[in-house]
Amino acid sequence: MKNDAFTFFDQIPFQDLGGGVRRKILAYCDEIMQAYLEFDTGAVGAMHSHPHIQLTHILEGEFEFTIGDEVKRVHAGDTLLKQPNVPHGCVCIQKGKLIDTFTPMRKDFVGEE
Repeated sequence: MKNDAFTFFDQIPFQDLGGGVRRKILAYCDEIMQAYLEFDTGAVGAMHSHPHIQLTHILEGEFEFTIGDEVKRVHAGDTLLKQPNVPHGCVCIQKGKLIDTFTPMRKDFVGEE
């Protein structure tokens, strides 16, 4: 998958992250990575931080996101920017789907770290 010009969603298995969260790693190279996530209602993305820049685009559902000291409800169509090392996390209010994009890629997601 790394450096592949085409990535086919239906050929990528879900990773069960537990607690009602599932993830697929989509296209990536050393400089950038995209991931697709599904959250069940009530699922939590625990507060954490990392040295990557992260964009999160909400495809479906409703989430309460915390980024640094800010807490906001977001819905389909909204996009969030998470700067390096800023704590962030979420609670899924209504079953949802999102796309995360990271730069550089998350080596820990694919066992390279």
